[in-house]
Amino acid sequence: MPDIQADVAATGTGDRSRPRGVLPALCATQITSWGIVYYAFPVLLSRITADTGWSTSAATAAFSLALLVSAVAGIPIGRMLDRRGPHLVMTGGSVLAVLAVLAVAAAPNLPVFFAAWTAAGVAMAATFYQPAFAALTRWWGADRIRALTIVTLAGGLASTVFAPLTALLAEHLSWRATYAVLAVILAAVTIPAHALALRAPWPPAPPAPPASNDGTPIARSRPFVLLAVAFTLSGFAVYAVVIGLVPLLQERGTSTTAAAWALGLGGAGQTLGRTLYAGLASRTSVTTRTTVLIALGGATTTLLAVVPGPIPLLVLLAVLAGVVRGNLTLLQATAVTDRWGTTHYGHLSALLGAPAHLAAALAPWAGAALAGPLGGYDALFGVLAGLSAVAACVVLFADRAPRQRGTSTGRVGR
Repeated sequence: MPDIQADVAATGTGDRSRPRGVLPALCATQITSWGIVYYAFPVLLSRITADTGWSTSAATAAFSLALLVSAVAGIPIGRMLDRRGPHLVMTGGSVLAVLAVLAVAAAPNLPVFFAAWTAAGVAMAATFYQPAFAALTRWWGADRIRALTIVTLAGGLASTVFAPLTALLAEHLSWRATYAVLAVILAAVTIPAHALALRAPWPPAPPAPPASNDGTPIARSRPFVLLAVAFTLSGFAVYAVVIGLVPLLQERGTSTTAAAWALGLGGAGQTLGRTLYAGLASRTSVTTRTTVLIALGGATTTLLAVVPGPIPLLVLLAVLAGVVRGNLTLLQATAVTDRWGTTHYGHLSALLGAPAHLAAALAPWAGAALAGPLGGYDALFGVLAGLSAVAACVVLFADRAPRQRGTSTGRVGR
């Protein structure tokens, strides 16, 4: 595979051109954005339904709609990132996020609640990992994995910081007032950080790689489509496992508290996994690490499906599954640059990730719906492990297909 790192010289992403405040600013804003726009909802859900009388399924559907909107909105936002950089995108997204959270807090009925979460979905696409990854990929060049790792490690702290804070606020305030306070925090942290730290000139994109023989745009090429299929299958399995872990352990006789600890320690394993990715990337080819990590995801899911206990062993398996998830986050963040360079990173990464994000949004509902007909969560986990195995095989076909390197005019498809 050609050395994609050569695009560093073309983009001017050496140390001297890196805006110094970008990395700490994005760490702070990822913690805050994820913590308030995403993780506060499950903490407040029971209070929302108790106060409003809305069903849990209806309230959750509004949140799921935000995730679906985020996946779709990420595609045009990715184009904007490639052309203009993250400054206006992430600053505007932060303003919209604040307004959306305030609208959620003030929603008098379900239609307004759904509309508020729709706006929040657009804000997610403009402030979460995708635009942050695009910024770091262009500005950091060959050293992007280190920068991506730091930001995802920070993002992993979002639930650690804001889930307890949200719960503490909710003990003294209504859910609406809690969301209002969180919106103030969101505005105070993210709007000035994005407005001030992301003002540096956006480096020009490197020249597009030479065209393949048939001139097929990257996004329509067989390798790209197959890779999107693989990430979609893997993403569905991974997110269904996360949501299904607690009920699986409860079926094994584990207490709710112990199951919650297993889930929490799995999150700690995810953070650990992200620290290991740079070493893995330096020692393996892109095909090898993609196949191995997706296969390992399937292996840990299989073990959770068939190992009955004891509880400490199940907790260890949950941690190992978290380690794999942490690596998969960075694997997807670098999938485009490792294969097609950084020229159209924002657009291509959004296209590549959109079906996986849609699958992740549907996974909690689908997993719960399938567990009953399959006879329990152990059988569900067996099916999810099979999906991961299929995804790993698809990666091999994708990376053995003729590599589409773009066209001389940088066509990426739509």
